[in-house]
Amino acid sequence: MFVKPEPASAPFAGPFALATLSAPDGPRFPALVTADAQVVDLRLAFENAQLTVRGLLEEWPSVLPRLRALAEDGTAGHGPLSEFRVHAPVEPRQVFQSGANYRQHVIDLHVAHRAPGDDRPQEERRAEAAELMDRRAAQDLPYVFIGLPSAVTGPYDDVVLPAWAEKPDWELELAAVIGRPAHRVPVGDALSHVAGYTIANDLTDRATVFRRDMPQIGTDWLRSKNAPGFTPLGPWIVPADSVPDPGDLRLLLKLNGETMQDESTKDMIFDVARMVSYASQTAQLLPGDLVLTGSPAGNGMHWGRLLRDGDVMEGSIAGLGAQRTRCVAEDATS
Repeated sequence: MFVKPEPASAPFAGPFALATLSAPDGPRFPALVTADAQVVDLRLAFENAQLTVRGLLEEWPSVLPRLRALAEDGTAGHGPLSEFRVHAPVEPRQVFQSGANYRQHVIDLHVAHRAPGDDRPQEERRAEAAELMDRRAAQDLPYVFIGLPSAVTGPYDDVVLPAWAEKPDWELELAAVIGRPAHRVPVGDALSHVAGYTIANDLTDRATVFRRDMPQIGTDWLRSKNAPGFTPLGPWIVPADSVPDPGDLRLLLKLNGETMQDESTKDMIFDVARMVSYASQTAQLLPGDLVLTGSPAGNGMHWGRLLRDGDVMEGSIAGLGAQRTRCVAEDATS
């Protein structure tokens, strides 16, 4: 099941955004979506039937001026957005995820999500969290790990909760989309490698984060974060030049209409430039890759309320639009 967007006005900041759409029963195609919710099929505009959003990002410096021109051309539209299904805006080759990047969130996790055998009082774990964050910030050591592209799904698709996931949780995040290859780039140059920004909800099964059979190994991100559909993405990629300050964006997640996360990216310990630069010191970031920047306070562990069948998550980031996903228990889909 998917839910069509209902754009009442400009669904994002700036004159246009990139999307991956499909007509009913038709193939997916790369699209330019204008501020008044009109769609331009970029296969036609670029005369390339095999074109994808990732293909556009691979040529981003030369493509961007052409996209601006198309957005300004009032005759280039091929239909209203409401006629199309919205998919994840890009198929990344690599997904770089980050944890413990919002100050209040780290404190909450230390209190509510302790490791097996850690029976220390809350005050001690809160103090440890604050000390850890200060040390990481001073040493310039973000916490980055790898996610799977197969976990990515559309911004309005249902999310299947696996039967084995005992504590599925939400994590709304700002995601940077790479537009130029980046390897060992300095912080001052990192944002020039970012084509734009989108929304990610990095779902996590809290019950499988730690390996209880082998606690000395630590976290198990494969099992806890990478089930199919555990990364709802989009709906759009908003070009970086339409997002003047990614360090000051409001993130809002509602569960069944009730606000759970409401924070600014100002609370990030490491900003986007530092995250991209840090990841590039080890890996080569490629066009279309995602750099998720962590999630603020207010996840289910904080509220004592985890995801269950029928829940509806609505996540938005200022200027980037909104996504809406419904949770479906695995046994309910069989």
